[in-house]
Amino acid sequence: MRIFCNYFANFILISHPDGDSALPDRCAGIEFDAITPDDKGQTFFFKGDHVWKGFEGDAQPSSQYFKELNGHVDAAFRMHNPENQGDHDHIYLFLDDKVFSYFEHTLEEGYPKEIQEDFPGVPTHLDAAVECPKGECVTDSVLFFKGPDVHVYDIVTKTVKTKTWPHLPACTSVFRWLEHYYCFHGHNFTRFQPVTGEVTGNYPKDARRYFMRCPDFGHGGERTTLKCSDFKMDAITTDDTGRMYMFKGSNYMRLDTHRDGLHAFPITRSWKELTNGVDAVFSYNDRIYLIKGDQVYIYKAGAHFTLIEGYPKTLKEELNIEGQVDAAFVCPGQRTAHIIQGRKITYINLAATPREITLDAPLPFGDIDAAFCLSDGIKIFQGSNYYHYDSPMLLVMSRIAPIPLKVTSAMVGCED
Repeated sequence: MRIFCNYFANFILISHPDGDSALPDRCAGIEFDAITPDDKGQTFFFKGDHVWKGFEGDAQPSSQYFKELNGHVDAAFRMHNPENQGDHDHIYLFLDDKVFSYFEHTLEEGYPKEIQEDFPGVPTHLDAAVECPKGECVTDSVLFFKGPDVHVYDIVTKTVKTKTWPHLPACTSVFRWLEHYYCFHGHNFTRFQPVTGEVTGNYPKDARRYFMRCPDFGHGGERTTLKCSDFKMDAITTDDTGRMYMFKGSNYMRLDTHRDGLHAFPITRSWKELTNGVDAVFSYNDRIYLIKGDQVYIYKAGAHFTLIEGYPKTLKEELNIEGQVDAAFVCPGQRTAHIIQGRKITYINLAATPREITLDAPLPFGDIDAAFCLSDGIKIFQGSNYYHYDSPMLLVMSRIAPIPLKVTSAMVGCED
């Protein structure tokens, strides 16, 4: 294998003995043209007329996956539009003044189109683009980058608001991964907040340590994968928008984005006041309640989590209970918090002020770590096992524990 520098292209090319084609090497420190996941969660990194699929492996011609492409792309993103399933999860690729729409790697009929046909008010010859779902942005949006300007496109109203973020590096590609937004520039990246463009933390960082596997670049926060048989969580919840968060130690993980990967982040990244982990958590009425010791922290969900003024408060003040809380949950569409303490469950009416206890009942077992409730029932976690109940009433009425089920890698990213 012969390696040589092509300074005009500004990246390393690798000549393979089994062919005449030359492939770019992303571990040499190149600048990506675009990055996007597809509808299956596979991430594509574009450079020139080549693409990498996933976080490891060699470059391949982009026409292998997007056969109509004959060269580079300016920008790319995966549409988030759950209200329009005919558009949701489609990949949009931009080149000069044209846009291509792919679904399952097949070009949609009528494409390519002029950018203005699909995205009125958005400029041509873009630098980067990224989707921004409601809850992370104010509405379901797409952020289009050109120079220091960011054009925020509302996919429902088809209107554009332009912001200027001169403090952000010139992004040649932008990638949304597990609720976090990354501006790639050179072989580095900078994480930013998608509404304000704010950058917090120590940036830039080398992309080769985080977004690809390279021989001489270990992960900046390297960790070993815990075996499922040793798994134990502290808390878990799902909110009104379907976002599911699991907490363990000083970290949390979002579980509903499993197709794009699972990754732990510090709790303080999203809930900065929670510096010592959490004991229990539940969601209600667009708010997330985090319990640590005898303190209750309530955050308003939105583009980011905001601590409600006046909090934290004591368990007695907020929920009319005292003592260690092991787990908690609220079922969809309900207004009752179910608080588990040892082998007891307490029902609390969250619509009442002050909070009203409506039921105290024994449980068939204790040592419960976490619990959450969906439309199909309740999951109660105890170490590496969990139990399923169809409803809170069946949980309260049962006298013996059902057959335990095993926590799996598909659920929480542990190693089976």
